[in-house]
Amino acid sequence: MTETFLRTWREVVRPMVLRPRAVQVAALCTRDRRDGTEVLLITSRGSGRWILPKGWPVDGKSGPESALQEAWEEAGVKRARIRPEPVGLYFYDKILDSGTPLPVETTVYRVDVDGLVSDYPEAHERKRRWMRPHRAAELVREPHLRQLLQSI
Repeated sequence: MTETFLRTWREVVRPMVLRPRAVQVAALCTRDRRDGTEVLLITSRGSGRWILPKGWPVDGKSGPESALQEAWEEAGVKRARIRPEPVGLYFYDKILDSGTPLPVETTVYRVDVDGLVSDYPEAHERKRRWMRPHRAAELVREPHLRQLLQSI
């Protein structure tokens, strides 16, 4: 191998391939009904696909607190109890404005929801829907998230 190739590999290609994943947090919002548990999905702003409320960790807040903040902003979750331990992880590529994929690892926290409000920060940008976990699993794209929903 030439020295130029090796230098390009070390300085350009290898860091791109082996770069660490960005980290997000998500809220798996649930409610209990007589006939079983339901989960809350929302639509993404860009593609309209079904997702969990999620986002970047908020400075000064823990992972669960950040997930609860996303549930409020994106889905109008007002009264809820968040469980402190994550229930799982999933991975996806966030497409940046430049078109470049950014690998993301998302830690999921379960949120027991007591109430939603209709007036919340992203109410006019998203749809939200309660559904059975198996139906939610059919609608999401991420394989690890699908498995997590099927386990509820």
